Amino acid sequence: MSTSRIEIESRIPHRAPFLFVDRIVEETEDHLVAEWKVPPEAWFFQGHYPSNPVTPGVILSEHAFQCAALMISALLGDERDAADTPVLTKIERARYKRIVRPAETVTTRVHVTERLGPAWYMAARVTCDGATAVDIRFVLTSTGAMARLGEAAG
Repeated sequence: MSTSRIEIESRIPHRAPFLFVDRIVEETEDHLVAEWKVPPEAWFFQGHYPSNPVTPGVILSEHAFQCAALMISALLGDERDAADTPVLTKIERARYKRIVRPAETVTTRVHVTERLGPAWYMAARVTCDGATAVDIRFVLTSTGAMARLGEAAG
């Protein structure tokens, strides 16, 4: 399996220069694996650090969040509507273990650890050349589901 950028853009609202997923390489009901080749000309390298470019940890984290949003989009399937955008609502733990340089490819595996209503508790491991770059746990919440819950309560 290899999902194109067009398919990715149909599932999440992110667009260049803030789309950090090139392709989905594996997807099941239990997990999703995706890749992103860090562009050597990426805008963030202009200031982080110009003489020794390092992909910012926040960008690698965002990559993991986007992978999780892709998985949630697939799991929601026909229940998903345009208002169902998964947004970050909590970072529970983040560990940064390896520097990622320009032109390197990261591979990320993400899975759901728990679901409570519109909240999806997720875990992701971002690797580069077989070594863990980021290990992160976080929560994404569906904005459409939150709105529907608010309307029902109001």
